[in-house]
Amino acid sequence: MTATTDNSLYALFTAQEQATLAQAADILKSKLITLEQPALTCPALVKDFCQHLLAAREHEVFGVVFLDSQHRVRATQEMFTGTIDAATVHPREVAKAALLTNAAAVIFFHNHPSGEAEPSLHDRRMTQRLSDALALIGVRVLDHFVVSYQGVVSFAERGWM
Repeated sequence: MTATTDNSLYALFTAQEQATLAQAADILKSKLITLEQPALTCPALVKDFCQHLLAAREHEVFGVVFLDSQHRVRATQEMFTGTIDAATVHPREVAKAALLTNAAAVIFFHNHPSGEAEPSLHDRRMTQRLSDALALIGVRVLDHFVVSYQGVVSFAERGWM
């Protein structure tokens, strides 16, 4: 995860704006997770969901969207919360959650409170470790989104997946 020491970025949003962003994330989440959800064929929807969910967070949060074999959303879970510049991600816990949700594929997302969405070398290595671990149980990793208030970077769009 990207290093940052700037706590002032969270002050960019007033308490009312933070509440509005949280409400927007809840609305997007409710639309993203439905029983009759069509297949996720549009990365823009997931990007918007992730950015609204995490952009204003003051600590790093790592989450997973669990998908069925038709890429319909089975569940979304914020799995790990860290510090201002790192979150420890445990492949065992991600694999366990994938099995519990009966996921066939996953999409990872995490934020960079620094405002810089560029993935770090650590982010890329962690994604590879998770991909390797999930491959052992037959779960495909479709993408990993790194989110900041300035934008979202997709590993798949970069050709890293």
